[in-house]
Amino acid sequence: MLLNQLLKAKLHHARLTYANPEYIGSIEVDGDLLRHVGILDGELVHVWAVDHTARVITYAFAGPKGVVGMNGGAARLFQPGDRVIIAAFSLSDQPIVPKVALLGDDNEIVRDLVPFSIVG
Repeated sequence: MLLNQLLKAKLHHARLTYANPEYIGSIEVDGDLLRHVGILDGELVHVWAVDHTARVITYAFAGPKGVVGMNGGAARLFQPGDRVIIAAFSLSDQPIVPKVALLGDDNEIVRDLVPFSIVG
């Protein structure tokens, strides 16, 4: 069986509310946002900066409403206010339609996006 690694979930333009290098690692994300796109506590995620070139792989865990915080050593690559994309992938032998949400400046869901479309 051939498995492909496919996009399953993405939070587009999340805004970092804090960066804490003293925490042992990971990214804290508003639990409602994680549930909305189907990312689980402890799940591996890619975090890509929108406004500069930093990219990291870490794990996500649920936090309070509106919070998106980078922790651990990766926090040194980001600053509060940075826009990021948080993406999770799954291994599958079948196509996956990812759940993608566009976020506003306060990490609220602006709208769900159409995956694989340039206009979203």
